[in-house]
Amino acid sequence: MVGNERLRAAMAAGGWTHAALASAVGVDPKSVERWVNFGGVPRKVTAIKAAQALQKNTHELWPALRQPRSARAVSPELAALYEQRADLPVSVFIDLLSSARERIQFLVYAALFLHEAYPRLNSLLKEKAEAGCRVQICSGDADSPNVRLRGEEEKFGHGIESRCRLALLHYKPLLDVPGVETRTHGTTLYNSIFRADDQMLVNAHVWGVNAYGAPVWHLRRAESGTMFNGYAESFDAVWSTAREVQQ
Repeated sequence: MVGNERLRAAMAAGGWTHAALASAVGVDPKSVERWVNFGGVPRKVTAIKAAQALQKNTHELWPALRQPRSARAVSPELAALYEQRADLPVSVFIDLLSSARERIQFLVYAALFLHEAYPRLNSLLKEKAEAGCRVQICSGDADSPNVRLRGEEEKFGHGIESRCRLALLHYKPLLDVPGVETRTHGTTLYNSIFRADDQMLVNAHVWGVNAYGAPVWHLRRAESGTMFNGYAESFDAVWSTAREVQQ
């Protein structure tokens, strides 16, 4: 069995002998010898005491004591998972937006499918804003190199840039509506986000695949989860760097 060189070095740096560390921890000196020379691993409580005496991190000295965090079979935040966006009826998006009372957020490049499949989208967003809901629309900057690169990766050529410009034309009637804010961003878009209060639909992006062929997960905020807040914070980060669309 290989010795524990990290433990040996830590003891040497602090001038610790086998006997001295054993006395400090409350074990037999032969136990310390086994740790150092043969790679023995103490019980966790004992290891913590030894690490504290040596002023080191327990897992640095004994990596084997680091227990992997068990994976959850299902996250409490995951309401539904769709293999690809094309599997979702647009009504799923519209029902989500219709449920909003305080906040609606879009983080997309274009997302033309919403306007194309639901011509009343602008009317719905206007109604929500008039009812006191804050509506934030963040679409792609057609002149951004990241947008152009996405088009190349999806083999759309300049198509995605045209879609970004068309998206702005769709939202143009909302530019003077109080409560509706429209900005453009040039970030690398890893996921599209459609949020309504404490729910959101997250459309993953897969290299070389159009968004309609990529998975979508429906998240609901939960006290025991971190996924929803992570995506919400990513929206805020992009929004803070985005440019306001002028009339």
